[in-house]
Amino acid sequence: MTNTLFTIGYSNRSIEDLIALLKQHKITALCDVRSAPYSSRNPQFNREIFKQSLKLHNIEYVFLGEELGARPKDLSCYIEGKAIYEKIAATTLFKNGLERVKHGLKKGYTLALMCAEKDPMTCHRTILICRNLRGQDVDIQHIIDDQTTETQADLEKRLIAQLRLYPDMFKDTDPNALIERAYDAQGDRIAYVEKGEREPDEITAEAVEEDLEAVTKGSEA
Repeated sequence: MTNTLFTIGYSNRSIEDLIALLKQHKITALCDVRSAPYSSRNPQFNREIFKQSLKLHNIEYVFLGEELGARPKDLSCYIEGKAIYEKIAATTLFKNGLERVKHGLKKGYTLALMCAEKDPMTCHRTILICRNLRGQDVDIQHIIDDQTTETQADLEKRLIAQLRLYPDMFKDTDPNALIERAYDAQGDRIAYVEKGEREPDEITAEAVEEDLEAVTKGSEA
């Protein structure tokens, strides 16, 4: 049996618009695959606030950023400060994250993977996560807007065209070789690179966690 998995990016959408899209596609659980589930520009999508907003619409929130995020804490996934998707995909943690997604689908949930980027082609949810779900009885549909979804197969065609890749008659003996080259090239283009300073979302995450810790300590006093 083939299960449908959706993906979506919040980008510059309002939280009302994003939830409307989720409801349009009958999403029952949202999997947040951001490594840091906070946004300095869009605080309405900070984990605690967003989780409560989804709950009001009977949509479950699941944080999978530890397992499926593009900025893993595992230093072996980096080369000279750059995250390497192939190394991330080989970790036990990442594989466990994929299993959690597939288990949720088998239990009957209609799932959506969520990250920040609107265009799925520029996001690791597609180039890293969905790449590793291909061929596993999962029908992947990327939500673009209220009129448009894009299949993984159509996205692959768009990716190959944008990268201007062509089959190599001497190297591409495997039918999947061209798209694998496209995934590798795009992964290299969009992979996270450490800048020597913390990302704004990481700073926001730390501030929110400190506030939550203070509230917790205050309630225990």
